This record gives sequence, C-alpha cells and structure tokens, in this order.
Amino acid sequence: MCMVCGCGAGETRMENGEHGHQHVHADGTAHSHDHGHTHDHHEHSHDHEHHAHEHARGVGGDIDYGNGPAHAHAPGMSQSRMVQIEQDILSKNNTYAHANRTWFDAHGILALNLVSSPGSGKTTLLVKTIGQLKDQVTMNVVEGDQQTSNDAQRIRATGVAALQINTGKGCHLDGYMVGQAMERLKPADESLFLIENVGNLVCPAAFDLGEHHKVAILSVTEGEDKPLKYPDMFKAADVMLLNKCDLLPHLEFDVQLAEANARRVNPKLVIFRVSATTGEGMDAWVRWILSGLKLARIRCAGQERALADK
Repeated sequence: MCMVCGCGAGETRMENGEHGHQHVHADGTAHSHDHGHTHDHHEHSHDHEHHAHEHARGVGGDIDYGNGPAHAHAPGMSQSRMVQIEQDILSKNNTYAHANRTWFDAHGILALNLVSSPGSGKTTLLVKTIGQLKDQVTMNVVEGDQQTSNDAQRIRATGVAALQINTGKGCHLDGYMVGQAMERLKPADESLFLIENVGNLVCPAAFDLGEHHKVAILSVTEGEDKPLKYPDMFKAADVMLLNKCDLLPHLEFDVQLAEANARRVNPKLVIFRVSATTGEGMDAWVRWILSGLKLARIRCAGQERALADK
C-alpha cells in the first residue's frame, strides 16, 4: 500500500504485459516480484501500541489534524510506526529519483512532471505542447494511469514516443517506475522528457521522480480554493498552468483569487494562463520549456568540463 495516503498499491503493469507486485512490510522494507514467483513466508511485526490524535474542533464540529503531512492509518499500528514506514519508503524512492535526475543532468535532458486532478485537461494540454515543440525538440512521454493505454495512444498519434505505466490500485508514479521507463524509452541527449502522473493532487506531491520541475495544472472548471485544499502539491510545484481559460466567459471563476490562493501557498510559483483549445498562453509556456532545455544543456556542459578538469 502507499504509506503516504493509505491507498492500495497492488499490481503495476508496463505495456509489454509485464506485471509486478510491490509489498511493504511493517519495518519499511519493500520488494516486488513478477507473476509465477514463489512467495516466501514473511513475518510481519505489528505494533499494537495505543495512539491518539490531538484534534481541534471548529464551530461546526469539524476535525482538524493540523497542517503537517497526511498520514496513513493501519489498525493495530501506532502512528509513530506509520510515520517511520512512510519515511523509509520516501527515502528509498528518493534514492531512485536521485539516480534518475543524475542521469538526466549528465545527458542534458529536461524532465517535467505534470500533476493535477483527473479531468483537468493534462493530456490535451500535453498534445498541444507537443504540437508546438516536436519540430524543435526530441521528446519522450511517460503516461501514468491506473488502467488503459488510452493516453499513451493519444501521444503516439502525434509521432512522439510514449510509454504507458498502469499502476493498478496505486495512486501515483514513483522513482523506480520512471527509471524503468527511461531504460525502455532510451531518451536522446538534450531532449525533453515529459511525465504525466496519475490524476491525484495528494501522493504525487510527496514522490520525487527525478524531474527538474513539477508542473501543477489547475482547470478553471475546478475551484479557486483548490491550492488551499491541496497545499502540498502547489508548494511542491514550480509552475502552475491555469487551464481551460477559453471557458471563463461561461463560468463564475475568479482568476485573480485562484492565482492569489496559489501564491499564498507558494509565493515563487510561476503561473501561465492557458487554453489547449484556443492556444491562448501556449507560446509563453513553450518559451519557458525552451529556456529550461537551455539550462539543462548548460548543466550537462558544466559537468563535462568539471570531469575534464579532474
């Protein structure tokens, strides 16, 4: 299970039909196996220590567990043990993510992790972005969903290589999955590597994939208070795309309030107002990507010079 949000993380499947299960034990140890493997017996230790939460009740009887990170809850396991498991899982993930980022940097590749709620228009926006960039930049795309390869098929229709990762019951991609995708896709030097994460504004905030930037997409069909409801994601992001702006004449949506709420969470957030349908704001977004690619190439050249000087 995902120890950050408590969702079940059963089977993960690549498009070639390979299956894998990942198990997380009470000590934080994780392992995966393919179908057909014999399952060894594992002893699970459970901490039955009683635990309680301090919570404040508002006027309406609301319960507030504070402003810290979300925690999973498992019957018979103390919150302190759950926190330790969560930290162990994130630590292992960060090891994979660091390796991914190191490889990207060594090859002058810019990696972006697109995150949002389901239905925000990520894939349509991605297709539009690819259309404006594919004559200038080599690209690869990783698509994360619980099931189907629909989005990867839409990307391939543009002529860009795409790999679908189906997470089964899992609610996010992780550093290991992206590393496996990199090995399969073999991205070219000085290229753009785009990751469309599973639609979810909770867990992807905590899991580093090795990307250089998280890009949060907020649709005007959602709500101005979404950044306040899901602050971890907007705090983790470097960029916010306010999408579907062509619909603003038909909605009661306060753009200024939405952007102000996002900057309350993250004052450094770069915001672009865009529409994948009309193309509004896409030029500025694409210029930002091209600028990031230049920086990626500079990083790579700097590493090469440093190695040559040793």
